[in-house]
Amino acid sequence: MASPNLLSRRVFYHPDIWVFLIAIPFISAFNYYLTYSNIQFNSFLLLRFTIDTLQGYVAWLLVRWIIFSLDQKIPYKPDFLRRIVIQMITTMIVGLGFLALSTELLSVLIKGETAPIHFYTKDLVIISIWFFVINGYYVGMFFYRQWESAETEKQSLKPEMDGFPVRTGNQLLLVKFSEIDLFLVEEDYVQLISSSGKNYLLDLSLDKIEQKLSPMDFFRVNRQYMVSRQIVTGFKRLENGKLLVQVRCDIKSPQELTVSRTKAPAFKSWFLPQG
Repeated sequence: MASPNLLSRRVFYHPDIWVFLIAIPFISAFNYYLTYSNIQFNSFLLLRFTIDTLQGYVAWLLVRWIIFSLDQKIPYKPDFLRRIVIQMITTMIVGLGFLALSTELLSVLIKGETAPIHFYTKDLVIISIWFFVINGYYVGMFFYRQWESAETEKQSLKPEMDGFPVRTGNQLLLVKFSEIDLFLVEEDYVQLISSSGKNYLLDLSLDKIEQKLSPMDFFRVNRQYMVSRQIVTGFKRLENGKLLVQVRCDIKSPQELTVSRTKAPAFKSWFLPQG
């Protein structure tokens, strides 16, 4: 599997690139404020600030690359704690290691001496806190996108209207979903049977009707029947793994409602949802 590119876009974390392109210069400036009590604004400060900001960008890209690599090899689920521990340790080692090595190299090249001790005792300690913030952003965005996807899926399961449109004579009525007992195919026509006992002939196939209903509230028992959850009281096991659907005693059905062996597990999950 190819390694993810450092600047490749990941929908779970977007807009992380723009966030950190803007945030890192502010982080560098804030670090200066925390570290130095007497700041003189001159060309040397501008050069140093530019170098520190560029180092910050590279350190962030390394952290980002590690997180994307871990997404492929050690996802947050099912073992969230293990993933977080590995992520924090590796990003800290790589990120702080890069900053320490690059700072030492630049100090030797520019000043001819190693970095001062306060860089390790103060600067890196402050910077390590920002690594927690960066990791927190990616963890938070991942679970935010997970929640967002779940909400979108939940909304997609909801019917667009509060009822199902039917025609009777020259009238167009809307039968509320809560008032629908079942749909059945009889003599090439689909009928809607309401809880009030009324029957309506529909000009749609059962397949098309199924697409318009919430799968949480209605189940396609077989080719001829789709039942509402509100009329199902239980089921009985038959031979060969089939099921006999038990409905309220006031529901009149021309035939027994049987579920095939292949659809039996899906019906059980629908009737007795877990969690």
